[in-house]
Amino acid sequence: MSVEVREIVERDVEGFREALDSVAREKRYLASFAAPPVEDVHQFIASGIAANVPRFVAVDGDRVVGWIGIRPGTSITERHSGLLGMGIVSEYRGQGIGERLLAACVAKARGDGMVRISLHVRSDNARAISLYTKAGFRIEGVMSRAMRFEDGFHDALLMSLVDDSSAPEVGT
Repeated sequence: MSVEVREIVERDVEGFREALDSVAREKRYLASFAAPPVEDVHQFIASGIAANVPRFVAVDGDRVVGWIGIRPGTSITERHSGLLGMGIVSEYRGQGIGERLLAACVAKARGDGMVRISLHVRSDNARAISLYTKAGFRIEGVMSRAMRFEDGFHDALLMSLVDDSSAPEVGT
């Protein structure tokens, strides 16, 4: 069966939570080691849909196997930017799903006027760094000891994709 990439809808809540939990329990990539309670996930998804936040899922049949979203900045000075988060269930990695999710989400964010998209990625996650670099993201810096897992501290890279075509002229 082919994997479909589409915007998330409320019926995806439980599947999204299961996929999130699967990746979180790897204790390697995400900021948490388990998914939040389903009620919290439902609120997160429902509020994002209501606010037209760029969020997509990859679905194989009825199973959510990947996700991506960009959390927009909340202050008036940061509404043009957002923080990206994504994950792919382990057995679906390496099939181009991440590229498809990233392209769809970035296109929606750009269409909604988002100029800057940032992310944090573990500095030893070569596969993800390659994906982001291929999509045009650039490394802006190293965040030393940014993440702590069972095996110790890990550095993270701050990467961003900036649409310079919308930059104002100097002095305006």
